[in-house]
Amino acid sequence: MRYNLIRKMDISNGPGVRVSIFMQGCAFHCKNCFNPNTWNFDGGKEFNQKTIDEVLDLCKEGHIKGLSILGGEPMHPNNIEGTTKLAKAFKERYPDKSIWAWSGFKFDEDLKDKEVMNYIDVLVDGQYKDELHDFTLKWRGSSNQRVIDVQKSLNEHKVVTIA
Repeated sequence: MRYNLIRKMDISNGPGVRVSIFMQGCAFHCKNCFNPNTWNFDGGKEFNQKTIDEVLDLCKEGHIKGLSILGGEPMHPNNIEGTTKLAKAFKERYPDKSIWAWSGFKFDEDLKDKEVMNYIDVLVDGQYKDELHDFTLKWRGSSNQRVIDVQKSLNEHKVVTIA
């Protein structure tokens, strides 16, 4: 597994100041994707325990509200194991900080039974659709995407959106 970039202070991918990691590799290749440099599974840098430790260390500051996990595609079969390890380690160390994640996969069709969902607070799901692009949407690029309260959705056994 590989990652593309770690942002130490990100204010555009979730509420507050956050640390963001962009996983490397995506098979969706959405038209006009904002991050096509993350598509190649062989690009970027190796993701390993050192990467997890670096991300966790960056999140220790009090002004950091949480972790955002994007891509590429963090939930792709090539990436989900590493994404799960990172999310679990983050929640163990920072139970009061949030994890936001973005995925082209659908929560209710593809992800709800994956271990990683036990650690994610908010998931923006669904592939970006250029023909449904809307600049007025918060946290998502196209109107087909959903901003989901993952823990509430798991508890209520239905998709609960927050935006």
